[in-house]
Amino acid sequence: MLEAVFELIGFQQRERAFEFPRLTGLADRRPGSLSGGQAQRVALARALAGHPDLLLLDEPLSALDAGTRLDVQAELRRHLAEFTGPCLLVTHDPLEALVLADRLVVIEDGRVVQDGSPAQVSRQPATEYVARLVGLNLYAGRAADGEVVLDGGGTLAIPGGQHGPVLVAVRPSSVTVSIGQPHGSSARNTWPGRITGLTMLADRIRLSLDSEPPILADVTPAAVAELELQPGREVWLAVKATDLEVYAPGSAAGP
Repeated sequence: MLEAVFELIGFQQRERAFEFPRLTGLADRRPGSLSGGQAQRVALARALAGHPDLLLLDEPLSALDAGTRLDVQAELRRHLAEFTGPCLLVTHDPLEALVLADRLVVIEDGRVVQDGSPAQVSRQPATEYVARLVGLNLYAGRAADGEVVLDGGGTLAIPGGQHGPVLVAVRPSSVTVSIGQPHGSSARNTWPGRITGLTMLADRIRLSLDSEPPILADVTPAAVAELELQPGREVWLAVKATDLEVYAPGSAAGP
């Protein structure tokens, strides 16, 4: 029975462990009768209930279904906020990392490419790989006279003040998609593109667009229906200069 699994950590810790989300009522179950998700929650609860000096969590939420994952993630975040020792969390889920960590170390191709707070990394990704992880468009280019000539083709108007090599980050939610060319828009950046793919992301749909520069844009399901957006559809894209995050490559939080 699970009571035996927790036997060595003491009565109070056992009681606390069984208060962990969705463990209530499992005390009389045998370990072999648990589902994969239940077994993972038991392992996580046991690790936390013993008041360890150090925590190593390797993909702690990977075996959980979507509903259970949110509950356990919230409980784990509360435990980690109270935990005074060092904790190393290994995960391939960028949202999990952003929610649970106070410092991110991003590894790409076996080497550390960025090291900083979740806010720093999500606002100013150091590489295209990091940008994809946090859901941003990222372009490299050279700034001069209020615009950036992009290495991959195209230009973007920026607020000004930057000169030399820069990185430009654009949130997909900042991109406006329309069928016709925008007129009278306050956006200083407009260009045509062709939809190559649509991906459902919770309450929004992410468009992949072949354009110069290529870009990801987030729209609502209602906009997809109203504008009849589908692969192959020609559209116009607009981004305000003030919605661009422009910074020198070495200024992003890094190793």
